[in-house]
Amino acid sequence: MSTATVEPKKSEAKLSQLEQLKKFTVVVADTGDFESIKDFKPRDATTNPSLIYAATQKPQYDHLLQEVLTERKKSGLSGAAQVEDVIDHLLVQFGCEILKIVPGRVSTETDARLSFDVEGSINKGRQLIKLYEERKIPRERVLIKIASTWEGIKAGEQLEKEGINCNLTLMFSLPQAVRCAEAGIELISPFVGRIYDWYKAANKRDYTGAEDPGVQSVEEIYTYYKKFGHKTEVMGASFRNVGQIIELAGCDLLTISPDLLEKLSESYEPVERKLDPEKAKKTDVQRLEMDEKKFRYLFNDNAMATEKLADGIRKFAADIVKLEKFVAGKL
Repeated sequence: MSTATVEPKKSEAKLSQLEQLKKFTVVVADTGDFESIKDFKPRDATTNPSLIYAATQKPQYDHLLQEVLTERKKSGLSGAAQVEDVIDHLLVQFGCEILKIVPGRVSTETDARLSFDVEGSINKGRQLIKLYEERKIPRERVLIKIASTWEGIKAGEQLEKEGINCNLTLMFSLPQAVRCAEAGIELISPFVGRIYDWYKAANKRDYTGAEDPGVQSVEEIYTYYKKFGHKTEVMGASFRNVGQIIELAGCDLLTISPDLLEKLSESYEPVERKLDPEKAKKTDVQRLEMDEKKFRYLFNDNAMATEKLADGIRKFAADIVKLEKFVAGKL
């Protein structure tokens, strides 16, 4: 009797939540620790200075750092220019290693201190793509990550015209998303977890499921894009828990840290599609006309978005400084 009851369970080929999620959404790994993502088979990967800095502290990646240092010591550069050159090559070295594992694209971040510098961001984007192309990586496999300031989006707009695809990051509001779509940006990364953090702290309460303000922000952007036929891809980012990910099943892409990828791969609870382009097209949404004055006013009117963007730029800038000190010490 007991075998008869157990048998059907064994034969049920149940899919993990990760496998179910992949049916509606492109899964992206959010890490510089590429060894940790092989098992999860994401299509793309994203990095930032914080993740790369963390990876350089691990012994298994020391050889990548040493290779770059050995090669770039002959560059003829010195001081700050040499450190910047080493970091650019290091970011690209990690990107190339990640691209050996993922079949799709890698996002490589520009210096957050260029967030209000249009020309500086454009030049950095061109430089990073040039380094990838020197390593025989086609530009279609790389996204240049830039903060979603007015200046960052302007830089992204120019890079896109040159065939350099961008990922506009540190996104916390619809005005940022609308401006990116109008600028022809390839992909945006609305930050779910940091929005959730802000509201949790401000209102001294927790949020779960569909009431999570971070989840709602991505839903709003996704709905707007599908309603008005924008081609820019929406990639939810910065997750605090599996629940936020499950609520956004159906989003174009979701970039997920290795620990949450592991939790998704170990759970067999059902995953339903929550975001659907056809449903979005039928939603009653007003089109936003966006010029610089309107953008700056609407963005400034959103306390959470204003604070989290400034905070994000400061944190990424601090991590670039940490990376610079680390590299300078090695030189």
